[in-house]
Amino acid sequence: MDKTFNIYCDESCHIENDHKKYMFLGSINCAYPQVRRHTERIKELKDKHKFNAEIKWSHVSMSKLQFYLDLVDYFFDTDLKFRAIGIDKSQIRCDDFNSDFDDFYYKMYYQLLNYKVDTTNHYNVYLDIKDTLSAIKVRRLKDILNVKFGVFRNVQNIRSEESILMQLADFLMGAISYNANFEQKQNSAKVLILDKISKHANLSNLTKTNYSEKLNLFFIDLK
Repeated sequence: MDKTFNIYCDESCHIENDHKKYMFLGSINCAYPQVRRHTERIKELKDKHKFNAEIKWSHVSMSKLQFYLDLVDYFFDTDLKFRAIGIDKSQIRCDDFNSDFDDFYYKMYYQLLNYKVDTTNHYNVYLDIKDTLSAIKVRRLKDILNVKFGVFRNVQNIRSEESILMQLADFLMGAISYNANFEQKQNSAKVLILDKISKHANLSNLTKTNYSEKLNLFFIDLK
């Protein structure tokens, strides 16, 4: 019997001229029947810590450190999976392919999603809203994915406040990006979170490709 999976996507340092070395796209993969369960469990975790804000990496501070550490524990204790791709922006040459940075952005989303797709299953993909024109390109992304696979039922934009799993994608994506893009890490709470992620994943280096099923990182070489 086929299964359905929801994939919640977010990005970090994806602005063309933001002076960050790496651009990242990331996703949380969740079996569709488990979406409500994970949502309720994370809400319970928020209630336990009296955390009322949206979960975002940019909001991480010492005052809510224990909530975020518990959130990392929760992720690694469950069947949720995270995948991210990193792109060295100095290698991007859009002019060589008669395209622009926005086109490149969606091509990289294809690379993120074009991974271990089981054609006996079905997939719903949710991307954080980028701009007013993103819906058009998201529909195009769905069409291109289905030329090869034919199993992507839905690819659409949503707002991060609509989904706790989208917020979890933001949090993990932000951690990976912070680790790679900031040599001087001045936020001690974020450093402690990175340490916990590394220990859980049994990875000494979060800036190299690894093929873990749980926390999969792939750094693309565009040369």
